[in-house]
Amino acid sequence: MSDRTTTPRRTSGSEPPKKSLTARLQDTMSNAAEEHRANSATSSSRGRRSRSASRGAPRRARLRLTRIDPWSVMKTSFLLSVAFGVVTFVAIFMVWSVLGAAGVWDSINSAVASIVEGDSGNSTFDVTDYVGMSRVLGFTLLVSVLDVVLLTAIATLTAFLYNLAAALLGGIEVTLAEDEK
Repeated sequence: MSDRTTTPRRTSGSEPPKKSLTARLQDTMSNAAEEHRANSATSSSRGRRSRSASRGAPRRARLRLTRIDPWSVMKTSFLLSVAFGVVTFVAIFMVWSVLGAAGVWDSINSAVASIVEGDSGNSTFDVTDYVGMSRVLGFTLLVSVLDVVLLTAIATLTAFLYNLAAALLGGIEVTLAEDEK
């Protein structure tokens, strides 16, 4: 009887023979051991890499993100959503100011008056009664406040859901490497 772990299988063409499970496990373990040795090796002076270490492959670390603190997510998302709300408010204010300075509202008023009134010159229509700066900025402020509340709640809920999924599945695995300089 032949041992299956040491006898390579013949394949057609130029494909290399497939390694057995034992050989693949040994290769994986030896690669992991080499990587661990490279990661744990320290140079003679702490904080600096030696010249021979900088010429080799960069150190790598495989990390797993298993938990996200919901409190820090809530604080960060609150701050970012408030910043987004302020930017939105200022942008709407700037757009409405530019439109007013350009005379857009007066041209809309005269166009509507000429269509509705015809030849009679007494027009009571004013577009700024409907989309004036105070109304638009009030609506923008309301939407910004709702966005702050909703984005903060959604981000915090997402952190809780990620923690539940990471507890079941193990989290996201990330490989970090040092830059070669």
